[in-house]
Amino acid sequence: MKTEKEKAAEGLLYNANHDSELQDEMKRAKCVLFKYNQLPPDQEEEKDRILTSFLGKKGKNTVILSPFQCDYGYNIEIGDNFFANVNLVILDGAKVRIGNNAFIAPNVGIYTAGHPFDIKQRNEGLEYAFPVTIGDNVWFGANVTVTPGVTIGSNSIIGAGSVVTRDIPENVIAVGNPAHVIREIPEHDPAFADMEGLL
Repeated sequence: MKTEKEKAAEGLLYNANHDSELQDEMKRAKCVLFKYNQLPPDQEEEKDRILTSFLGKKGKNTVILSPFQCDYGYNIEIGDNFFANVNLVILDGAKVRIGNNAFIAPNVGIYTAGHPFDIKQRNEGLEYAFPVTIGDNVWFGANVTVTPGVTIGSNSIIGAGSVVTRDIPENVIAVGNPAHVIREIPEHDPAFADMEGLL
């Protein structure tokens, strides 16, 4: 019989609310993040040490400004040169993979977790978790929400306040709720005026 953790990893319905293994792992994560979020800003080395031991993968030059929250930590894989501003929330019931040179504005939520439409299943505490993949050189504006199972292509920009409910290709600007592509980004794009009000 599969454990609840194994079900989650396979994208099946699982129950984290009544599973001691997952509850213990979430409690551990909350304790680690409590310490991380209480550290003074000048303790960069200690913050880096905590992230290195806590996350599934952490590249070079990783900065996550406090406060930062997630469910487990070990399902989060981050590439090099990652910057996240305050109030990043990652619900990592499934893998969240972020490439190199990602730039995340304040109040961004990346969610792998969802709940069934069936009322009985939902009230039993069942949920699912689908992986989220974010490519290299991606920029999120403030208050972006990424929903379960989404892939965002490299070099793309997600405008402030957008809700990403489906895959976004490479080299585009996407905005709105649900987020939709408004234009492509050429390899060398000087059109900064087009960005006004988006991010």
